[in-house]
Formats: sequence, C-alpha cells, structure tokens
Amino acid sequence: MKGNMNNMMKQMQKMQKKMMKAQDELHEMTFEASAGGGMVTVTANGKKEITDVQIKEEVVDPDDVEMLQDLIIAATNDVMNQVDEKSNETMGQFTKGMNLPGGMF
Repeated sequence: MKGNMNNMMKQMQKMQKKMMKAQDELHEMTFEASAGGGMVTVTANGKKEITDVQIKEEVVDPDDVEMLQDLIIAATNDVMNQVDEKSNETMGQFTKGMNLPGGMF
C-alpha cells in the first residue's frame, strides 16, 4: 500500500511539472485580433495582458469616436477569447477525466 502511495505521489509531481511548463509556454504566447478590416489590431500575451494596440490613422474620425471605441472593444474581446480558448485547450488536457467543476482552467 505504501509503495502504491509513493508511486501515485510521483505521478502527481510529474503532472504538476508538466502543467507548470504548459502554463509557462502559454504565458509566452502572443495572440492578435483585428476589427474593422484591420483598422484596429490588439495584441495580447497568454497572461491576458494587452501588449499592443495599433490603430490605422484613417479610422480616427473626431466626429465618430464611438466607431473607434467599438472597434477597440471588438478586437480586445476577440483576442481575449483566443487566449481563453488556447488556455482551455492547453490546460484542459490535464483535467480530462478528473470530474472537476467546469471552467476551472
């Protein structure tokens, strides 16, 4: 019984190291989304930090600031969804078959 417990602990430690490595790799990834046919582009990393926002000069219209705001929101939401999907895909491999509550990763 004791040998079985030690073996299980070693397996858990291996899985934990793999999870940490996968999470580190995810955090280093770059994600990009654009809106308005490329008028606004938002870049984020796997930590959900916005790292860059590019706005084409021709979309900056002082009479229509709302459109620019909408494009920024759309691109930001899109890039965050990309990070979430990749995070779920990457980290979900470790939780398959564990019956954990949904959305844990």
